[in-house]
Amino acid sequence: MTTTAPPQSLCWSDPFDELAVGQRFTTDARAVSQADIEAFAALTGDHHPQHVDPAWAAKSPFGGTIAHGLLVISAAAGLVPFDPERVMALRRVGDVVFKRPVKPGDEIRVEGAVETVRPASDEAGLVTLAWRVVDGQGKLVCKATVDVLWRRDTFVPIPL
Repeated sequence: MTTTAPPQSLCWSDPFDELAVGQRFTTDARAVSQADIEAFAALTGDHHPQHVDPAWAAKSPFGGTIAHGLLVISAAAGLVPFDPERVMALRRVGDVVFKRPVKPGDEIRVEGAVETVRPASDEAGLVTLAWRVVDGQGKLVCKATVDVLWRRDTFVPIPL
């Protein structure tokens, strides 16, 4: 009988060349508040009543205010513990699909996995992460693929 080893956890401080497809991670959770929603509306200028007008939103199919989708994906990015010594830049956020609303007070966390790793230069590699943003009950609220530039360990000879 052949058994498969469970996927290895992603270590955010590992050099690019030690990463492997299938490595997984789960972030801590955070609650999204109405204050977060209002601050995001003020920052972006998106004052749609679905997000900022409780009386209007109460009559909507969602029954109350909900977080902006872009707030959810932005908060998710803030939960991912990117090591600044390794992750040099966010390159792309793609294939984002919003599945259910996030209401004030809902918690979210990110469950993810390394989808691809490929060299980009002598200095960095490109890592694609598959994200599943879930609520406090583990229900999917959105999913996305995120590409980051991940620093490689490079040998720098010391002049003698």
